[in-house]
Amino acid sequence: MGLMKSGSFLRAGEGGTLLDVYLQPRASKNEWAGMHQGCLKIRLTAPPVEGEANKECVKFLAGAFGVSRSDVEIIRGHKSRRKTILIRNSTPEILRAVLLETGVL
Repeated sequence: MGLMKSGSFLRAGEGGTLLDVYLQPRASKNEWAGMHQGCLKIRLTAPPVEGEANKECVKFLAGAFGVSRSDVEIIRGHKSRRKTILIRNSTPEILRAVLLETGVL
């Protein structure tokens, strides 16, 4: 399991774990959607207007990983579908375990 091809979207960063995601806004519901171009794909109901999808992304990831919203920060890609997100006080192993447990990976 440690040799998963899909593991490169999840890596250790300064103060936490960096997660590469691809957002699909205006979906019918908030959900994981597998992998897309080396990123973890997330479908969100929010539109990509005035930061709504970014706010929904932070809320979704905080709930999924059991951390506070203040521990989730978009560090790259604020105006793009591809984003790099820092999950503070976490490790890639912990987040990978959550993704495996929920059936995402």
